Amino acid sequence: MKRVLLVEDDSTIAFGVKYALEQEGFNIDICKDLESARKIINENDYNIILLDVMLPDGSGYKLCEEIRENKDIPIIFLTACDEEVNVVMGLDIGGDDYITKPFRVRELISRINAVLRRRVNSNESKKILKFGSLSIHTLEARVYKNGEEIFLTSVEYKLLLILIKNKNTVLSRAQILEKLWDVTYDFVNDNTLTVYIKRLREKIEDDSSEPKYILTVRGLGYKWNGCESNVSI
Repeated sequence: MKRVLLVEDDSTIAFGVKYALEQEGFNIDICKDLESARKIINENDYNIILLDVMLPDGSGYKLCEEIRENKDIPIIFLTACDEEVNVVMGLDIGGDDYITKPFRVRELISRINAVLRRRVNSNESKKILKFGSLSIHTLEARVYKNGEEIFLTSVEYKLLLILIKNKNTVLSRAQILEKLWDVTYDFVNDNTLTVYIKRLREKIEDDSSEPKYILTVRGLGYKWNGCESNVSI
């Protein structure tokens, strides 16, 4: 049984999510503040953490940073803050996904399952994908540029693999989003993909303002441009 920790101070949301996830077979614990969350995380192992940003005793961003120092637990932010700067911050500090309130429970369950599947599937391939100075070690789900590891969230990593798998093929925004989240395009804020593309470019491109790998095809979508060797996805 998958074990979930929900850090949320709104009791209505917390118990609604708890009921819905338990119906799907999840075992869920609830904390209402950072202090209790730190304690229970140190004492238990969780498959995924659902983390509110605005909590009574501080920010969920801070807790995410603390978790990332010692653990590699998938983290999904749940928050009413939907501005791009908040999304970018949540992803940059190690969040795997970012869902804004109000949200539909079916969407949340789909996102949870998608993040968990990405963690399982990231170790399926044993080959290294190489594109110039960029190499993707798919067995370890690690990405290197000029020999130095660069950190990607699980969503950024899956986005990278989606683009590579469909190299030289133009994918529409809707196609990418459906592959990325394993849910319908309607579930995703249109701004979300723009943020992920921007952050991924900044991490893997030599010059994100003039990308050579992730190309924008105006009016159509995006495509991966690159000649690789030893591809197995």
